[in-house]
Parts: sequence; C-alpha cells; structure tokens
Amino acid sequence: MSPRQSTLLAASWMAGWLALMLVMPVAGREAAREMNLIQVMEMRSIIGFLMIYPLVRQAGGFRAMRTERPWLHVARNSVHYLAQYGWLLAVTMISLAQVVSIEFTMPIWTAILAVTLLGERMTVWKTIAVVLGLVGVIVIVRPGASAANLGQLIALAAAVGFGMSVTMVKSLTRTESVVSILFWMVVIQSAIGLVPALAVWRWPSMVGWTWVLVIAFCGTFSHYCMTRALRYADATVVVPMDFLRVPLSAVVGWLVYTEAIDLLTALGATLILAGNLLNLKSPRILEPKAGATG
Repeated sequence: MSPRQSTLLAASWMAGWLALMLVMPVAGREAAREMNLIQVMEMRSIIGFLMIYPLVRQAGGFRAMRTERPWLHVARNSVHYLAQYGWLLAVTMISLAQVVSIEFTMPIWTAILAVTLLGERMTVWKTIAVVLGLVGVIVIVRPGASAANLGQLIALAAAVGFGMSVTMVKSLTRTESVVSILFWMVVIQSAIGLVPALAVWRWPSMVGWTWVLVIAFCGTFSHYCMTRALRYADATVVVPMDFLRVPLSAVVGWLVYTEAIDLLTALGATLILAGNLLNLKSPRILEPKAGATG
C-alpha cells in the first residue's frame, strides 16, 4: 500500500540523503587517487550488500526480495551504474561545486519523465520552483563564460542518467519495498561491474579501504533515504529539495580543497534555495486538504 503523502517526512529523509551525498564526492576523489573508479564502484556494491543484509533479514530474507518487475530493476540499475561512474569521474576532473551544480539539471529530466511516464502533476508552483533552481545552477556554472570541458560534459550526461534512474525508482516504489529496491541495486550493479573490476584490480591500502567503506555506506544508505523520501512525496517535490546540496557542496569544496566560492556562486545558491522553499510551501498553498489523500 502507498503511504500517506507527507512533505515533512519526505524532507526529513532528504536531510539524510544530503548529509551522505556531501561526504560521497570527497571520499570518491580520495579513493580515486589509488584505485580505478570501476574497482571502487564494485567494492562499494559488494560492501553495500553486506551493509543492507540485516535489513534484508528483517524484511523476511531473500524470499521477500522476489520481484515481479526484474527488468525494470535491471534497466534502472544499468542506467544508474553508468551515471554513477560518470559522476565519480567528473568529481576527479572539475570542482565539487561544478559537479553538483551541473548535476542539478537532473530535476528537469526527472520532472519531464515523471509527468509523462508516471502521470504526476506539474503544477505552476512546481514549475516555477524548478525554473528558479535551474537559473541558480546556470548562474553558478556560467556556461557562456568559457567552453565546456570534458568533465562538465560527463557531469551533464550523468545528470540525465540520474533523472532517468529517479523516475524508475519512483515507479518501483509503487509495488516494491525500499529494502527490495536497495537489494536489487547492489546485486545487479555488482554483477555489472564484476568482470571490469577484476581487469583493473589493485589491492588498496588501509587508507584506500577506509575511503571505499565510506563510499559504500554513503552510496547505499543515501539511496535508502532517497527511496524513503520518494514514498512520501512525488519526484517533482523530492528532487528539488536536493538543490540545497549545491551551496553546501561549494562550502565543502572550499573547506576541504580550498576551491573558491565567488559572488555569482552565492547568488546562484540563493536562487536555488528560494526555489526549494517555494516548492516546499506549494502543496499547502494549492492543496490545503491534501493530507486526506493516501
């Protein structure tokens, strides 16, 4: 059964997503100093399986993980695997603020796909919220200021993939449990990356293992948070909450790598925050009795 829609609960789960996703690019950049990213992703999936196994047991074991939509799981995780690889690669090529800013073209693809494929409503307020967020991203990235480099193009391709993945997750939440979606994520992505990872394998140092463990935890349980959020609100509500990651990532890049934060970055972050606040308020403005639906 679908849970009662609640923007507050969705926002709470998205706070967990944000915290984990702020740590992820730092861990990915550090792990890439000594390992191929394909190996990092494979280790992350295998360790992630061990991390979610207690949740699988609590949910009824492997028998409870049976699904009637295996091909949607395969499609979702194939797209997500490629997008995740592109995202991690971009993290090693351009600044954290740029990676995350370009990633936030994702809500455009998510909103379009959610409306056209899942039948979600794209209200005027949601549209304005997304537009404000994207204008903020454009102000930060300033695509006309210089030619886009390869890292920027890879980050953009990853954003498209993430948008497709989020839309498929939203569809899966209608029939699958959160634990089942996570289970098939780590199983399918482990299978996809096994042979390529063995081909480039290098035994990591203790420091490398530490970063991989951090990536596995953040990557696995960030998806748990995101999937829980999507059970309580439409994708067009959940995804714009993630805009907060843009200014926060700029701060992390400045603190950890001394990456500069300029006035236009601050302006873009303000526009993004305004879009998020508008999007969070819009259900109450437009649908004062929406709490009765479920």
